[in-house]
Amino acid sequence: MPKITFIYGDEKKIVEARKGDNLLQIALEAGVPIESACGGNGFCTTCLCNVKEGMENLSKRNDREENMGIVKDPERLACQTEVEGDAEIEIVDF
Repeated sequence: MPKITFIYGDEKKIVEARKGDNLLQIALEAGVPIESACGGNGFCTTCLCNVKEGMENLSKRNDREENMGIVKDPERLACQTEVEGDAEIEIVDF
């Protein structure tokens, strides 16, 4: 199982994730504080995060992210980013 490290404020939490789940699902299930005003539909940027390590282990950026202006690394929308392997993720709006 992939290991996802979430960094938020002064906290760091490492959780095991199921391949194919998105970062928002994983964070919420683990009790990591992350916003999602649109309910994880990719129509806002409240779940914006930075990929510190492991970009190659995440799904490619999709049209929803690009339509919201998320076009450069390390930025991703947690709700649109599926996990395939280990990654370290910084929650932006904590």
